[in-house]
Amino acid sequence: MIEFISDELINTQKEYMKSVRLINQDKKRTAVVVTYGCAQNETDSDKLYAMLFEMGYQKGTDEKTADLVIYNTCSVRENAEVKVYGKVGTLKAKKKKNPDMVIGVCGCLMQQPHASERIKKTFPFVDMVFGTHVIHEFPKMLHQVLTQRERVISVDSVDGVIAEGVPVVYDKWYKASIPIMYGCNNFCTYCVVPYTRGRERSRHSRDILTEINTLVQGGLKEVTLLGQNVNSYGKDLENDMDFADLLSAICEIPEIKRVRFVTSHPKDLTDKLIGVMKEHKKICNSLHLPFQAGNNRVLKEMNRRYTREDYLNLVRKIRDAVPDIALTSDVIVGFPGETEEEFYDTLSLIKEVRFDNLFTFIYSPRKGTKAALMDDPRTYEEKLKNFNELLEVQTEICREANEAYLNNTYEIIDEGLSKNNPQMRQGRTTTNKVINYKQNAAVSEGDFVTVRVTEVMSWSLVGEQV
Repeated sequence: MIEFISDELINTQKEYMKSVRLINQDKKRTAVVVTYGCAQNETDSDKLYAMLFEMGYQKGTDEKTADLVIYNTCSVRENAEVKVYGKVGTLKAKKKKNPDMVIGVCGCLMQQPHASERIKKTFPFVDMVFGTHVIHEFPKMLHQVLTQRERVISVDSVDGVIAEGVPVVYDKWYKASIPIMYGCNNFCTYCVVPYTRGRERSRHSRDILTEINTLVQGGLKEVTLLGQNVNSYGKDLENDMDFADLLSAICEIPEIKRVRFVTSHPKDLTDKLIGVMKEHKKICNSLHLPFQAGNNRVLKEMNRRYTREDYLNLVRKIRDAVPDIALTSDVIVGFPGETEEEFYDTLSLIKEVRFDNLFTFIYSPRKGTKAALMDDPRTYEEKLKNFNELLEVQTEICREANEAYLNNTYEIIDEGLSKNNPQMRQGRTTTNKVINYKQNAAVSEGDFVTVRVTEVMSWSLVGEQV
């Protein structure tokens, strides 16, 4: 049963925001939210920033000089966990010099007992420790810290809630990533998400469409729909839309020109959804479809609930419907018990499908998951060797895929100055390829621009404005 937070409770949080704003009156306080992990975490940080702005904070540039710092954490990889502990530790001296500084740690990692306990015991100068299910209560927690000088801990393990009416601010006025559901029911044996984000719960379609239509008034052109498994959208709601119907409804909004979505689980990608992708040209011809491993025994141990053959058949269906689609995926190298031969099954699948891009990981054990208890006889060095071989193969595939773009023209949405070369600008194709381009006429961020590709690299494209 989904728990929807009542309007009354949301209004209570708004009262706390007003109180904190009075406390901060004329003080010009700054806040920094440091985000680790996925697009869902980024959206949570957007909400935290929006509430902070309502409470009188300005966005800071450096956590070491800010009056308030929040680390929004990720639990998917061990290196992200280690980074957080290091980052929090660097603020100890700053906090000692400025006791009024407020430090918070939140997000998925804090929903894991071993991690939240470590923060509580090892870093007593941290003022707020809270999980993914109480973001909407952030004003109350901050008010308590500021007025009572009490440490606030809120990391209860629950299946999760849905809170509508929480303010959110997006960096780009012309595009937004909008969660349509939260949590996951799949329980892949390597993944902690069902434990940190809770069970699947879908927002009502009317709330999603209302949010998009509100953003359209500010110029929104492109929307990305977010969920741990967007294909499961609506299964927990009565008399509402499924994901395919929701996509169709969004495509009917005239001002929306591009629609993207992540992430899709192969076992739930239906023929109906493929048909909608074929029918609506606003849906970008790019699809992120994680396969994780190319060997059936490993897939079964991962609890992925499809076979290698199922995945390849699905790819054929998708390419038959949308021939120019760009496929990307996730893959784990070195899952516990994976043999050399089983790794080469994964490599052969990559060579057969020829993904436009891959997000590749060496298996990282996460506490609380079934895979963390499995025998894992292969050494890290053996896994690293396989990992590097996979990267070499995929890099060549990426470059060959990009070669098809050379000398062709594409319409992109300008996203501002290039991150790699401030003398150029950048944008993305509908296939999600980054093009760094030379402008030949006046361009503003958010404009549609036609660009001809003049140079190809493994991970991006170079072009010029037509």
